[in-house]
Amino acid sequence: MSDQTLILSDKYKTFIRYDAPVEFLEGTTAAGKTTVGIFKFMLKVAASSKKYHIIAAKDTGTAEKNIINKDLGIIDDFGILTEYNGNGTKDEKIPHILYHTSQGDKVVYVMGYGDKKKWQKALGGQYGCLYIDEVNTADIDFVREAAMRCDYFMATLNPDDPNLPVYKEYINCSRPLPDYKDDAPIEINEMLSEEPKPGWVHWFFSFDHNWGLPKEKIEQIKLNVPKGTKLWKNKILGLRGRATGMVFVNFDRKRHVKSKEWAKQFIQKDRHQEEYFTIFTSGLDTAYSQESPDTIAMSFSGITNKGRYILLDEKAYNNANLENPIAPSDTVVNYIEFLERNRKEWGFAKNVFVDSADQATLTEFVKYKRMHNECLYIFNNAYKKIEIIDRINLQLGWLSFDEEKGREPYFYVVDTCKVFINECEVYSWLEDKDNTPEDRNDHMINSTQYGWIPYRDKIGVERK
Repeated sequence: MSDQTLILSDKYKTFIRYDAPVEFLEGTTAAGKTTVGIFKFMLKVAASSKKYHIIAAKDTGTAEKNIINKDLGIIDDFGILTEYNGNGTKDEKIPHILYHTSQGDKVVYVMGYGDKKKWQKALGGQYGCLYIDEVNTADIDFVREAAMRCDYFMATLNPDDPNLPVYKEYINCSRPLPDYKDDAPIEINEMLSEEPKPGWVHWFFSFDHNWGLPKEKIEQIKLNVPKGTKLWKNKILGLRGRATGMVFVNFDRKRHVKSKEWAKQFIQKDRHQEEYFTIFTSGLDTAYSQESPDTIAMSFSGITNKGRYILLDEKAYNNANLENPIAPSDTVVNYIEFLERNRKEWGFAKNVFVDSADQATLTEFVKYKRMHNECLYIFNNAYKKIEIIDRINLQLGWLSFDEEKGREPYFYVVDTCKVFINECEVYSWLEDKDNTPEDRNDHMINSTQYGWIPYRDKIGVERK
């Protein structure tokens, strides 16, 4: 037994008392999620009418180190009420905790989700309570199989790539309690957008909720993580996004994402205005597959006389999600409606740029122009001779800023452009190829590039 004491903040006290069928504990590093979560889990096991329960981690060794044997872990908290049999016993071959409760002995199996063959053998029948450690790293098949076999489900997670299926299928179906909604970053709450499941609760915990962690230790943890990196965003700020391999590592919502009202100031009202839009441009990236999540992406942007680029609007959809799949001729009508709406709100983008790999849609634009003489837009083939790596380097340069020197970025996004913002936070390099990004999470990025490539020499450069 350690001499440490479990000190609970008011929020953790509420969490322990609250009764819910499914609970997800997300947040920063060192927030106490596992320590307090496993304590509540064992209380739920004791109250359950079922004998068999599950604790799952990457492997049994991880479970032993981070959950069972650590300070303020299960053995420390529950002492002689628990017996851990790491090699199983004659009657129970799977590693397990024998838990002596007022309702009789309970068996809590300890298993790893990293070995599919092992957990497939271990899972069977129905269980009372299920605890999955770092569910964002778990095999999604394990999560699906285990979750449907339990009465109560708790999982901890660290912010990760928001495109992982575990977010869409499970975590984003939960909601925070009204009293604690503001504890999570706005970005996290916005992602909890799948159809809510009755009673599923999302808990966000940060350093502030871990009253057992000294302030000096919190500061030390923060100092040891480089500011502005994805690790900083994941571990210190608790924001989702891949921790490694990010393409736009310097994209920062607080720095680059602005309101529509902020962008409106650059619409020219008189000739004495210091900064104003001089160019409007638009790009269209297309794909019509009903099998893959290929997205049709439209973007509308403005460039100011001071060289500032601002993504003002976007529209995206994919055929796989539509009851009545669209054809290239439908895309032409949708795109012109998109351009007209933005012309009325922002200004006229005479030249627009369409994915040159999609000759079917370009042909439809030619037909549309022939039939509608009043259409003033010029539909150009997107210029693709600028290599992807060069496009990325240009955008990284425009995103860069220096707080100490007061140097602002030249690249901004209106906060309603959620698809583009999400892509910037997940678009990654391939792990097995140098200087090659993945061929996904980039449709709106491609769309914006088609729009700014012809004007790339106007961005980042002040013009009089």
